[in-house]
Amino acid sequence: MTESYMKRLSFALLDAVTDKDPVVQEQVCSALCSLGELRPAEMLRACEEYLKKHDKLAHPYRAMVLRAMETVLSSHIHKLDKDTASAIILLASSEMTRTKELGCDWQQAASSVLVAVGKRFTNQVMEEVLSKFQPGLLPHCSVLQTLSSLSVSNAFGMVPFLPSVLSTMLPMLSMAKQDAMRVMFCYALQHFSESTLEYLANLDQAPDPTVRRDTFAADIFSAYDILFHQWLQTRDAKLRLAVVAALGPMSHLLPSEKLEEQLPKLLPGVLSLYKKHAETFQISKSLGQILEAAVNLGSRTLEVQLDALLAVLHSQ
Repeated sequence: MTESYMKRLSFALLDAVTDKDPVVQEQVCSALCSLGELRPAEMLRACEEYLKKHDKLAHPYRAMVLRAMETVLSSHIHKLDKDTASAIILLASSEMTRTKELGCDWQQAASSVLVAVGKRFTNQVMEEVLSKFQPGLLPHCSVLQTLSSLSVSNAFGMVPFLPSVLSTMLPMLSMAKQDAMRVMFCYALQHFSESTLEYLANLDQAPDPTVRRDTFAADIFSAYDILFHQWLQTRDAKLRLAVVAALGPMSHLLPSEKLEEQLPKLLPGVLSLYKKHAETFQISKSLGQILEAAVNLGSRTLEVQLDALLAVLHSQ
């Protein structure tokens, strides 16, 4: 199959994605993915060109095309050349930030394309995403989500960027007034902490073995201060759970003396959430992570807290 034939075939399929029948839409997406299995680079270039050319194509259809691209990228990222990767990165970044609407499928699909490309072309993806993550300006929620997802999917590629990401992000926390935005910051801090812990646990395989826990300690403590002392007091249940989910892995990166100092407030603060939430899995998970960090530290505070801890856990 020549490239021009592949392009015409891809465009014919893409024209059919707007069919009113959901079954036809599904079959078109499946056919696009099959085409991508055979000739991934040509299919991806055709999709990129089509979306740029059809600027007025409605959001649901754009999301379908982006999801098909992500499927092909996930299986064939090793076959992607640098120029095609650069074009896809620019497209996905533009698609992801074209609307301020929170959490729509279209943004999610574009973010997932960036994450898939970022597994191999980390520096190029980070360069583009960080161009939309500027000091003093609240970022688009999808930019936070993408940084968060990249750290989960590619800890080795992402962690070396985290010191500069965190120093840019910290002043943004006090600027975030909407609960939905605060939730996104919590997810990012949770995943940044988890990927840092994964990186530190596998330093023998890491690209930069000089990374140390104390590289992140001061920034993580500054973020902890806002999350625990301000955001955890919210009435919004989703935000409270997002805060507690972040505090678990963050506790392992706090400076040792700060964790010891905070435990007499942190443990009762987390235990009090059991009364406020019917679904307690996340609370228990984070409590376990905080206790593990305290034990690793050799904390002298735990013995004083033991009766209160056992009473709450027994009632669970």
